[in-house]
Amino acid sequence: MASSTSLPLFNWLDHRATGVLLHPTSLPGDFGIGTFGKEARAFIDFLHEAGIGYWQLCPLGPTSYGDSPYQSPSTFAGNPYLIDVLALCSAGLVRQDAISPLLFLNQDHVDFGGIYTLKRPILRAAYETWRTASKKPTLPYGDFEAFKSKHAGWLEPYALFMALKDHFDGQAWMHWPRTVASYAAAAKSVLRRKLEVEVESHMFSQYLFFGQWRELRDYARRKKVSVVGDIPIFVALDSADVWANPDLFQFDTKKNQPLAVAGCPPDYFSEDGQLWGNPLYDWEANAADGYAWWLSRLATCFELFDVVRIDHFRGFDTYWKIPFGAPNARTGAWIEGPGLAFFQAVKQTFPGARIIAEDLGDLKPSVLKLRDETGLPGMAILQFAFGGKADNLYLPHNLTANQVLYPGTHDNDTSRGWYRSMPSATQDHVRRYLRINGDEIAWDFVRCAYAAVSRLAVFPLQDLLSLGTEARFNTPGQPVGNWSWRYRSVQLEQLRRSSASYLRELGALYGRLA
Repeated sequence: MASSTSLPLFNWLDHRATGVLLHPTSLPGDFGIGTFGKEARAFIDFLHEAGIGYWQLCPLGPTSYGDSPYQSPSTFAGNPYLIDVLALCSAGLVRQDAISPLLFLNQDHVDFGGIYTLKRPILRAAYETWRTASKKPTLPYGDFEAFKSKHAGWLEPYALFMALKDHFDGQAWMHWPRTVASYAAAAKSVLRRKLEVEVESHMFSQYLFFGQWRELRDYARRKKVSVVGDIPIFVALDSADVWANPDLFQFDTKKNQPLAVAGCPPDYFSEDGQLWGNPLYDWEANAADGYAWWLSRLATCFELFDVVRIDHFRGFDTYWKIPFGAPNARTGAWIEGPGLAFFQAVKQTFPGARIIAEDLGDLKPSVLKLRDETGLPGMAILQFAFGGKADNLYLPHNLTANQVLYPGTHDNDTSRGWYRSMPSATQDHVRRYLRINGDEIAWDFVRCAYAAVSRLAVFPLQDLLSLGTEARFNTPGQPVGNWSWRYRSVQLEQLRRSSASYLRELGALYGRLA
């Protein structure tokens, strides 16, 4: 462990800037979900015009039951729902009439059920067109075989996992027959040969996803916009990651179940704690091969993003270990994580890595020490600042430069919704501290963040649109109704006309102009 006087491993946040938090599913459009199409480019154009240099996303992985981007069947793969079907029409992979059923989906919110039913067959048809063509169409995404070769380490297990999941009608892999209950076994099975076409179909969807995302990210670069990606520290139990690498987790391969799972202990907000259910890493096994799987995971992230936010940073210091099968999180215990050694391995492989540490919550001194030794910028939330005393760490006068400041994140209410729900004493604290009347609280928080010492300030698009609780993206602990918010193109156009120049003026005034 490095001493407290050692230089930090990373020191990348050396400039003042701003960003907007918006998951691509929230983009507008005619096909039931936001995609990498023209609406995404219009959003980037707005950022460029407003002098905003970062676009922050939630994880881009495939979603499954619950629709959460934080519980994915793969931490490497991309979400095929985000593929722009109009581009597939232009490339000659699907007919225009084949995509018309998507036009009947709800355009105000993401229709995950409808997308699952209607878009998957369209993507399958695109692959079939490519597979059966006597002369392969020339696509702008590079060579398919080269893509498969480059990403073979994760692509083959993921594609086989998804094909098997379809074959077993969505059943979790822990309940599959022993002949396919691990990737090592399944790769040699009769089903692998039987499902060859389906396996490659899933590979082709990833080829389209990565190709379209590369085009969009190149467009963002030309507009001086960098992309902030997001990965959870843990992966889903029902995922290709665990299925293909059970030895990297605290896992009982004979019973096909975890030995222990992740969560949080009881606190003021939850007397039973939080039982997340994610399998825990066997950090000794990960360290034994130099954290090769984790470094591969980050390599894919840095291929997709300019900056990566790692969710639940404190888990690298200590994590809450709950016995598998426990009814709640009360019976857990704090266990030491990999600590600085992990980030030293990351530094050696990615010396210029730009990573944000999600360090929110009740953090003990050892977590803060690890964060400071890594040099990674942590996070601060303005909504957490008010209603208490002057020593609250999130009040603007207590912030630090090496931080990313948000009015709220994807897990919080919009600033307008938050303010309206607060007790009168908290509202009064906000008004007195910011010297405002509270009528335009979202923009008051935006101006406050622009002026703050924290080098990076990121605003949910909902706050720039001054929207209320109806536009909240996620409510933790609420099983339904999350992840579905979308805006309309007209809203962004109105924001561009009314506020882009003002945001650029704030950027120039406070030294944050991209």
